[in-house]
Amino acid sequence: MTDTDRLVDAKTPAYVALADAVWDTPELTFAEFRSAAAHRSQLVREGFRITEGVAGLPTAMMAEAGHDGPVIAILGEYDALPGLSQQAGIAEPRPLPASDNGHGCGHNLLGAASLLAAAAVKDHLAARGLPGRIRYYGCPAEEGGSAKGFMVRAGCFDDVDVAICWHPAAFTGVNTPISLACNEIDFRFAGHAAHAAAAPELGRSALDALELMNIGVNYLREHMPSTARIHYAHIDSGGIAPNVVQAQAAIRYLIRARTLPELHALNARVYAIAEGAALMTETRVAWQTVSGDANLVGNTPLERLMHQQLERLGPPVFDAADRSFAAAIQATLGADDIVTSGARFGLVPAPGQSLADAIYPLGAGDGTLVGSTDVGTVSWVVPTVQMRGATYAIGTPGHSWQLVAQGKAPAAHKGMAHAAKAMAATAATLFGDPALIAAARADQAARLADTPFINPIPDDVDPPIAS
Repeated sequence: MTDTDRLVDAKTPAYVALADAVWDTPELTFAEFRSAAAHRSQLVREGFRITEGVAGLPTAMMAEAGHDGPVIAILGEYDALPGLSQQAGIAEPRPLPASDNGHGCGHNLLGAASLLAAAAVKDHLAARGLPGRIRYYGCPAEEGGSAKGFMVRAGCFDDVDVAICWHPAAFTGVNTPISLACNEIDFRFAGHAAHAAAAPELGRSALDALELMNIGVNYLREHMPSTARIHYAHIDSGGIAPNVVQAQAAIRYLIRARTLPELHALNARVYAIAEGAALMTETRVAWQTVSGDANLVGNTPLERLMHQQLERLGPPVFDAADRSFAAAIQATLGADDIVTSGARFGLVPAPGQSLADAIYPLGAGDGTLVGSTDVGTVSWVVPTVQMRGATYAIGTPGHSWQLVAQGKAPAAHKGMAHAAKAMAATAATLFGDPALIAAARADQAARLADTPFINPIPDDVDPPIAS
């Protein structure tokens, strides 16, 4: 057992309480005020130097400890999701009466474990008199807000040598460093209203333009890379009166691609389709980017190091009660949920297996079942490594009531403490071996030598924060 392992064990009860407190107050993108305050209070107790409201985001913070030497960042999150209210510890849908939100992606655990790891490293550096600065980043709005992209744009990571993070999952291991770059973009069409029966020829329908855009994008799907994804949702259909030619309509597109260059090229094709739809209907169209994430950039030296720490630790140790509750959750799922959960990591769960009891191989999975994360944007400017930590039943869908129900379970607490040990040990090893940091920086530079970074959040886009 390492020095940081022992420190994590000693501090775990306080951070279990923090994770549970954040679970109890689920808050949405850019409005995580109570959750951020809970993290700040814990940082004060630990003696960190705290900077709040970074990048103009009221619920974002940086907290640092140590002096001189390299800067290692550990990234935390604490935002929840709408429409996922659920009672903890119950294997059936049972919303809480006082809330519509829920921690359906495990960010209550994510932030608490990251802060726990940072606190352990702080004490490790102080006890040994070692140079180096450990920095905790409290990052809001991962769920569609791309807060880390705004933080990158503001220069919050300019002096960071390495970034470390994790995410709750059904399995434990180092991420295959693949995610999809993405942009959320609002398209607004403007036309001319008219009576749909008495004078339809005078109308120019913004809703027609919007529907034609959707048709054009659906035809585009055959001719875009197979790894790309495009989704959309109507945000303004122009009204509910069918006898009015709608003068305005708006739609939000989420466009995803394997790399930033592919994303920029695909965006341009969608813009052209929007302009074509406006031309066909004699309307006008304007678009505005809402958020955006870069794809993850891998880092072989960091991934090997973190995998070594996981192998040293072994998997989280779950007991019969943990497995029983996980099995009850699995009973609410379909067989495909369980198979797909394993396939993401190139694994085939054993029959009847409810919780993962192994470290999955480095590089496992083919990267076909991936989403997007704003950690990707950080990885373009700082060598970054991310792990998954088993905290819930195999097969649990992300963003589901089942995941919320497991957010305060003993298995979740065990998994988050285990992830904190892996992150803390990784950081401590890096502080003790400058050559590893140099190797990580060289690896990143080689990967990006021919690809300049263009932040997927343009300079003229502000975060959607209520004044």
